[in-house]
Amino acid sequence: MSSAATDAGARNAFDRYFQISARGSSLGQEIRGGFATFFTMAYIVVLNPLILGAGVDSADRKLPIAALAAGTALVAGVMTILMGVVARFPLALAAGLGVNALVAYEIAPEMTWADAMGLVVIEGVLIAVLVLTGLRTLVFRAVPTQLKTAIGVGIGLFLMIIGLVDAGFVHRVPDAENTTVPVEMGLGGKLVSWPALVFVLGLLLTLVLFVRKVKGAILIGILGSTVLAIIVEAIAGAGSSVTNPHGWSLNVPTWPDKVVSTPDLSLIGHFNVLDSWSRAGWLVCVMFVFTLLITDFFDTMGTMVAVGQEGGLLDESGMPPRTREILLVDSVAAVAGGAASVSSNTSYIESAAGVGEGARTGVANLVTGVLFLLAMFLAPLVQVVPFEAASTALVVVGFLMMTAVRQIDWTDYTIAVPAFLAITLMPFTYSISNGIGAGIIAYVVLKVATGRAREIHPILYGVAVLFVLYFIRGPLETWVS
Repeated sequence: MSSAATDAGARNAFDRYFQISARGSSLGQEIRGGFATFFTMAYIVVLNPLILGAGVDSADRKLPIAALAAGTALVAGVMTILMGVVARFPLALAAGLGVNALVAYEIAPEMTWADAMGLVVIEGVLIAVLVLTGLRTLVFRAVPTQLKTAIGVGIGLFLMIIGLVDAGFVHRVPDAENTTVPVEMGLGGKLVSWPALVFVLGLLLTLVLFVRKVKGAILIGILGSTVLAIIVEAIAGAGSSVTNPHGWSLNVPTWPDKVVSTPDLSLIGHFNVLDSWSRAGWLVCVMFVFTLLITDFFDTMGTMVAVGQEGGLLDESGMPPRTREILLVDSVAAVAGGAASVSSNTSYIESAAGVGEGARTGVANLVTGVLFLLAMFLAPLVQVVPFEAASTALVVVGFLMMTAVRQIDWTDYTIAVPAFLAITLMPFTYSISNGIGAGIIAYVVLKVATGRAREIHPILYGVAVLFVLYFIRGPLETWVS
């Protein structure tokens, strides 16, 4: 057999395994999608260390930022590649925002950092057990298709507000307690900063390219905005928002003195699964694990629905392909995050940026994962892309996900009201789990109240009760204590 025939056979096997052609994609689309997802997620390599490094454990110890950054990139890279190879779905993973703050500011102060990471490992193992027993998939199937659609729409709005806030286009009003307006555009209701100008111009560029159906529109928008940001910073010198209210939100877009740095992997394996129970008490540990479990469990459900919906990858019941594999890898990622001392890793809704760029298979994950692994060594280069450049993708993808709202029957209030709550509470409470929980509770209550209890899957009653416990966990902890 000729070498050309061998190469063709290998390409065909690769195509069949990842179903590139079957899903209407191409290698070029997957590569562009992988780059777009990475650039919209790369901030986590910088932000996760800042959040975790700002907290202290019971011994008043802080963790080294450099080691946290390297561990964050390593776990994100390995788990994203694993998702691509095993689940073959364009869903990237990294340290979960919200969960990391919970770990840093609520869990770690009650015990040592190793103990806190041990609880994260336990939570990941529990989720893996739920996947292997089929319970997690069963819960997913029990949620009505239209409510799943609403979850995807809500996440689209959530993405948009994340992009607007990260870019500084929207700010919290400093004296919000003394006004009826909790947020405002720019600072003082005015867009007066150079970073805001970069974001607006970058967003307009991306929208024009997208509407004109230019291939790579989202990725071109991110890269073009980054180049503009570097030029603007070189001329105006806005600096960081830490020292200048009109500065850049996280990364200051200046070319670094060095491009390559040696990663510090000293925190890998720094966890303990037993001592936390004696240090903090069983009640505290149980409530922490329960909170982590609920957050990871339902965030991932919403995320994979939204990404699959955006890519047209859901079946008639709203299920993505290889659901069990997606959920299993996600649970392994939670364990890996705890074992590497960088908090629970979970599926990222920013993956929708890659899907918006054309990604439909796990090949995009291979690209994103490799870029994360390179980020361990190229950390200075990753920090060149500012929020104001990457956030343009989130707004565009938010719009795309919002279009699915037309699939919801707004004349049936027993589904319309839960859908409305799920859609609105996600962006307004900055939590996917809060939106899902409110939607499911409202769905169960309204169906029962209107005599249509037979339409409720039995397992949803249990899920609704769990969410009620989740929402009142604060008073419960106080009462039991």
